Amino acid sequence: MNAVANSKVYIAKRLEVGLDPSNMPNHIAVIMDGNGRWAKKQGFMTRVRGHEVGVEALRRITTACAELGLGYLTVYAFSTENWNRPKAEVDGLMNILMNALEKELPVLQKNNVRLNAIGNIDSLPAKANKKLISVINATSSNDGLTLTLALSYGSQDEMVQAIRKVAKQVAAGDLSPESITEEHIEQHLFTAGMPHPDLLVRTSGEQRISNYLLWQLAYAEFYFTPVLWPDFDAEGLYEAIATFQKRERRFGQTSEQLTVK
Repeated sequence: MNAVANSKVYIAKRLEVGLDPSNMPNHIAVIMDGNGRWAKKQGFMTRVRGHEVGVEALRRITTACAELGLGYLTVYAFSTENWNRPKAEVDGLMNILMNALEKELPVLQKNNVRLNAIGNIDSLPAKANKKLISVINATSSNDGLTLTLALSYGSQDEMVQAIRKVAKQVAAGDLSPESITEEHIEQHLFTAGMPHPDLLVRTSGEQRISNYLLWQLAYAEFYFTPVLWPDFDAEGLYEAIATFQKRERRFGQTSEQLTVK
């Protein structure tokens, strides 16, 4: 299917679900919260079952984003702080990651989704890291939605690493402190080359960003829902986007300035 045909399909889908085709977020970031609470609510003995069902929710949302023709979906899969959770849960999460990468590859290919990852992925167990890289490589030629997994990711750590790299340039005499710009920091972030998120969605009712994309979310619209992540579905995504479409994004300007433009 060529680009023109794809565009028509995406517009038709956006209209079908009641969205304004001309005012779509290009990049949605998600904090997939509530897996453990979902498992407890359902009567499971461990939180791991919630994470397993959470993979199904991610499949639904990834597919929905691909069908809408969105450019980027970035999800907070495992934070640097998550390593401090009980070993049994961490081990369970790593096993879920490996199984999901294996199982979801055909779905990614079918939906023309390119997999990406940000964070300190070298800190992942060797088998998980190897599987992740293999799926990234297998989907590298896909040119639809880019699904980015934030793994072993912490935004403060990301910025520290970026600043260290800039500091090395200064120390080497390749850059003066006075000439440092936002772009110099930006190009050393894990997300270098990616557009900033337009919309942040967090499930489970919590209203914080938990060390996630602190730099990149500077002008994103935030949407919080009480729905636990395993229960989040395409309809919930459409509602989040519909709310986004009602917002006025001024980026520091006034409404009058936007009207003049």
